[in-house]
Amino acid sequence: MDKPVSLEDWFREISQMKIFDYVDKTPPKNELLKYKKLSEKYDFPILSSGWFYMLGKEDDLILENLKMGSELGSKYHNVQLFINHADGHPLTDQEIAECYLKVSEYGEKIGCLPCFEIHINMWSEDFLRINSVAKIVQENGATFRMTLDHSHVVFKMDNPEEQAMFNLSNQLKEKKIILDPFQEGNISEYWINEGYVCLMHARSVIPNNPKNIGGKHPDGSVGRGVQYPFIKPLDGQYHAEWDETKLEPWKEVVRKVIKHHYTQDSSLECITTEFIPATDYGEGSTYSLLDNAIACAEWIRRETKKINQ
Repeated sequence: MDKPVSLEDWFREISQMKIFDYVDKTPPKNELLKYKKLSEKYDFPILSSGWFYMLGKEDDLILENLKMGSELGSKYHNVQLFINHADGHPLTDQEIAECYLKVSEYGEKIGCLPCFEIHINMWSEDFLRINSVAKIVQENGATFRMTLDHSHVVFKMDNPEEQAMFNLSNQLKEKKIILDPFQEGNISEYWINEGYVCLMHARSVIPNNPKNIGGKHPDGSVGRGVQYPFIKPLDGQYHAEWDETKLEPWKEVVRKVIKHHYTQDSSLECITTEFIPATDYGEGSTYSLLDNAIACAEWIRRETKKINQ
C-alpha cells in the first residue's frame, strides 16, 4: 500500500503529476475549509463526492453533503442507499424514486447533482431495480442520473456464489439480464445508451474476481472481491494469479462509455479512478493503489484518443 502523507502534501504531489483532473471527496465537516483552501491553492478542483445513507435516519445528511459539495465546487455527489429503511423494512422502488426526486430537485437548485450508484450491499445490487426506479423518476418528469461502477456487474460474471444473490442466476437463465459487455443488450450498455450515466467509477475487476482473502468483515467473512490490480503486482503484493487478458470485459464497458460520450448526447462529465483499501476491495494487499490509479487514468486517456481519431 502507499505511504500516508499530509493532506497538503497529497494535494501538492497529486496536482503536480498532471495526470488527474480533479478530486472526488466528501471531506469531514470540520475540514471543509481546509479542503477548499488546498483545492484553490493547488488549482485542483473537487468536482465530485460521495457517501452512503440509510433512509429514515440520514435523509437530511444527503442534503447537507450536497450543500457541502456545492460549496466545494463539486458537480456531482455519488449516492449509495442501503437496502433497508432505518425501521428495518426493505426499501421499495417508489421510496427510492421519491428520495431521488427530492434530493435531485435540491441538487439542481444549488448546483451539485446527486447520482445514484450501482453498488453491492445497496438496493441497486438488484440491477434491474435501477431500470424500475429510473422509470418512476422519468414518469415524474425528472432526469435520472446514475453513477456507473460496472465492476459490481463484471465481478459477478461466471460467479455462481454472487449470482445466487438477488435472484440473478434465474434472471440470467430467463434472459431478463445480460452481464457480458460483449453481448448485445447487456445491462451496462443499456444504462449507457439510456443516458443515465453522469458519473463513472473506474476500478478494475475480472469475471469471477478472486475473493479478497486479505480483508475480513466483523463477522469473519472475507472480502467479496470487487477489485483486481490494473497493472501487474510485484511478487507477494496480491494473493492471486494476475492475468491482464481477463480485464477485457471491464475495459470494454469503459470503451463503450467513452464512445457513447463522444458520439451521442452524453451527460457524462466525470470518470473517477477508484482503487480503494476497503474490505471487499483491496484490504490486506500491498500493491500500490496510486500506481494502479495512475495506470488506469493513462489508459483511459489513450482510449479516448483512439476513439477521437
